[in-house]
Amino acid sequence: MLIKTFASTVQGIDATTITIEVDVSRGIKFFLVGLADSAVKESQQRIEAALSNIGYKLPGKKIVINMAPADIRKEGSAYDLPLAIGILAASQQIQANNLEKYLLMGELSLDGSLQPVKGVLPIAIKAREEGFDGFILPEANAKEAAVVDRLKIYGARNLKEVIEFFEGTGNIEPTTVDTRKQFYAQLSKNDLDFADVKGQENVKRALEIAAAGGHNIIMIGPPGSGKTMLAKRIPSILPPFTLKEALETTKIHSVVGKIDKNTSLMTTRPFRSPHHTISDIALVGGGSFPQPGEISLAHNGVLFLDELPEFKRTVLEVMRQPLEDRKITISRSKFTVDYPASVMLVASMNPCPCGYYNHPDRECLCAPGMVQKYLSKISGPLLDRIDIHLEVVPVPFNKLSDNSTPQEDSAAIRKRVIAARKTQEERFNQDDTVFCNAQMNSKMLRKYATPNEEGSTLLKNAMERLSLSARAYDRILKVARTIADLDNQQAIQPQHLAEAIHYRNLDRENWGG
Repeated sequence: MLIKTFASTVQGIDATTITIEVDVSRGIKFFLVGLADSAVKESQQRIEAALSNIGYKLPGKKIVINMAPADIRKEGSAYDLPLAIGILAASQQIQANNLEKYLLMGELSLDGSLQPVKGVLPIAIKAREEGFDGFILPEANAKEAAVVDRLKIYGARNLKEVIEFFEGTGNIEPTTVDTRKQFYAQLSKNDLDFADVKGQENVKRALEIAAAGGHNIIMIGPPGSGKTMLAKRIPSILPPFTLKEALETTKIHSVVGKIDKNTSLMTTRPFRSPHHTISDIALVGGGSFPQPGEISLAHNGVLFLDELPEFKRTVLEVMRQPLEDRKITISRSKFTVDYPASVMLVASMNPCPCGYYNHPDRECLCAPGMVQKYLSKISGPLLDRIDIHLEVVPVPFNKLSDNSTPQEDSAAIRKRVIAARKTQEERFNQDDTVFCNAQMNSKMLRKYATPNEEGSTLLKNAMERLSLSARAYDRILKVARTIADLDNQQAIQPQHLAEAIHYRNLDRENWGG
């Protein structure tokens, strides 16, 4: 008897429906075809044990299973549930009604319980698009999939519950989530706050500008000056997620299985801080069966690279194209996948190997030329793609111990950032690929960021004195445009340009000795 069940596979961050055809006939042997990997083929043993432990059996007949389309590779253990139900229905051990209305995914334990799987959000979105009535999956994944409306989500604890559901002898309550209510309830939740930071007003100002325009920033300063502490607080001043951004980001994290089982939707912008020993593939994504990398997991949030010169040169160089295009294309011989990578890059570094070059109190112990050699680990093209270069100096004791002066909190800074972003949203409302000043192209710069005569003279002198590249010129104009937006001014003034030029520390001749 031939029976069809339906499952799904994820390629990139999008799902493709898989039709599982199970035919049980006279003979012996178990055949699983359709470009399945080892984990899928091992399902025979898991299914056999699970069926035995709940009172059913793997039929002693010839079983042929085809997973179509046969030219798409299927990987992982998430197909156990649809395979098991297909075998039971084809061998007439159960009377499964309406199999064609449901999409099934789940890994089986040997006792028949269902283990969570990856990528259920893009799978649920695809199931709704293709007109399925419901999606049956492990209970641990139900909240994540329930974000998708107009699709019934059934979270099952074990195979027995799914069998009873199809036979009509049991019932699984659909999981429902009020997505908007949950989303807006936790939208402004942040554990870290700029109110905890003493001093560093100039750094806070630069971070506010970076957040307001979506600019990449690098902080350079001695150990203990607060670079990492400041970076970790950046998400608290970024504009809150829109529902569209939250869904897009949750989808990426769902693919790699990084969604908490008690969470249905991400409500805070991601902050990813990979260790400097990371490989280039782990950063940008890829592998034999491509997965999103850290830069995609930070999509719509912050990618923080601490101790930037300690990263391998190849790792830093592969970031150059994603930082410009804000997406990553991974090509293999048979397919190509695109991962979004619209991130705000925040990097930090010491000024030299010992860390105390330009320190106000401590002497640098590095040999002559070591400072320049250390800085040269970061290539010029990568530095050009970072809009704001900022020197961070240690906070003196009198400011650290001063508890009488209240520090501005993240909520106040965020309010100004949101106002500046709203101005940019209105400015770019005709272009759905540009959302902030950092994403402006050359044509937009000429239209929205043209300085007046006095500003042009100032910029010309800076370009000649600092030997800036054409890309650095564009970065200065973008930052100046953001500073003007924070000041609520239509035109870029000379003082806006002067401040933007000030944030190009590493372009200055002989900065590193």
